[in-house]
Amino acid sequence: MGLPAIPIVNDPGLDEAVKDLTPEKISNVVNRIIDSETAARFKVYMKTCVHCGLCSDACHWFLSNDRDPRFSPVGKVKQTLWEIIKRKDSLDPAFLKECSRIAHTECNVCRRCSMYCPFGIDIAYLLMVVRRICSELEMVPQFLQDTVNSHSVTMNQMWVKQDEWIDTLQWQEEEAKGEIKTARIPLDKEGADVFYSVIAPEPKILAQLIGNIAQIMAVAKVDWTMPSFDGWDNSNMAMFSGDFETMGRVERYHHEAAQKLKARRIVMGECGHAFRGAAYDGPRWLGWRQPPIPLIHAVDFYHELITTGRIKIARKFKTPVTVQEPCNIVRGRGLGQKLREIIAATCEDFTPPDPDFEHNYCCGAGGGVINCGPPWKTSRVKGNRVKAEQLADTKAQIIITPCHNCHSGIEDIISGYKLGMHVKFFSEILMEVMEIPDEMRA
Repeated sequence: MGLPAIPIVNDPGLDEAVKDLTPEKISNVVNRIIDSETAARFKVYMKTCVHCGLCSDACHWFLSNDRDPRFSPVGKVKQTLWEIIKRKDSLDPAFLKECSRIAHTECNVCRRCSMYCPFGIDIAYLLMVVRRICSELEMVPQFLQDTVNSHSVTMNQMWVKQDEWIDTLQWQEEEAKGEIKTARIPLDKEGADVFYSVIAPEPKILAQLIGNIAQIMAVAKVDWTMPSFDGWDNSNMAMFSGDFETMGRVERYHHEAAQKLKARRIVMGECGHAFRGAAYDGPRWLGWRQPPIPLIHAVDFYHELITTGRIKIARKFKTPVTVQEPCNIVRGRGLGQKLREIIAATCEDFTPPDPDFEHNYCCGAGGGVINCGPPWKTSRVKGNRVKAEQLADTKAQIIITPCHNCHSGIEDIISGYKLGMHVKFFSEILMEVMEIPDEMRA
């Protein structure tokens, strides 16, 4: 019996772009990327892989698609990169379109598979090479490319203009002051301890999260600021599309904004991919040994505020909770234990997922996959059935998700599999349980 057909998805970013590809253009891009942008580790990975398939059971796509070998990590590399290397100068447009579909929409580059590879091959890196080739050939899913275009034009991923950004901050300061009279969102303050950065969906669709942080900062008496100018958005979808030039521009603006305000450190909001871009991929592409200003994720920051007593817990959150551990801060940064500790400090009834910590399954939305948009939502949700089963087994009512992509991806899984659960950022939990001195209340 043959394998089931992969459903056809119409995406102008692929369907129209493929018409402009020529053998010469394909050959030039492929040879340039392989010869000039890859180096020793690429060659070692390609020669070391023995096609054993031990990475397969690590992949939520493989497990959720009835163990179809085409969805295994090694299967994705075999269908794309191995063929690119083998047929370097005789690649046809239809094949490159298929490469983009696989690399952009069927892999979250979460690196779980690399933990189970007996040789430690970074399979996500290999598929990012495929994305890079496709990006240079302008073969990127339309919705993902739109976020890249927004980054390029506005330095944020959601076309937020400067006046809209400032208006949103002023609005949220007023909202915060309605609860805590000392709450402020200080703009362009030089020499602050904390430069706080967010991703563009917050001012666009989740502005209340900025109001929440204003209240948390007020209670903790943090010396902080946010910029009124470009550099406030710490997300970076260009990193996942393969447009590394735009990725580098976004990260340079972000770090230089903090330098301009002479901040002592950057605290990033609850987003895993944004942290990855600012802490690793961006600086590496820019040729920096490390970010120019110390940078920490929100989980680190909340842990600091709670363990030092700057935020005191008045009561514990009683509703049963579990957690989604974002790949880029738990598997990629080791913040799993700190995340558990702040949950233990704030929640009364916690059930861990199984598997957990760095072995936890990806949310299915990260790596730019959710940004490929509505055309790919059905395949994305189907590709994480194993996550739905894992969450259902916890019997929790609330899933704490300290990452925007995880938040949206888990919401789609809850809806798609009718789990009847709800999702919260950790800041939303903290807002419900932290002690607010009476003299600070509005």
